[in-house]
Amino acid sequence: MPKDCQTRPLGDPVRHYWLAQSMAKATGVDLVAAMEQGLLGQDGWAEAVERCRGCGWTEGCDVWLSAQVPGAADVPEACENADLFARLGA
Repeated sequence: MPKDCQTRPLGDPVRHYWLAQSMAKATGVDLVAAMEQGLLGQDGWAEAVERCRGCGWTEGCDVWLSAQVPGAADVPEACENADLFARLGA
């Protein structure tokens, strides 16, 4: 179930692709390794980007990401993909 049940237009797919990539980098999640190990498939990655597109925390995410050291951050609870990144980073 989404963290924010409010209906909103989906954001730009390219922007949210890069936000999700940046969140993975900030939290030390190796997406390539996750795919190679079968922990994340193309469908799972597409679903993660779609969740990001519907997130209400986009502006906060941009600010948060700009202040992070790659690989050192914990996934913020506000992230729609927090569970995914926490699982892949474990």
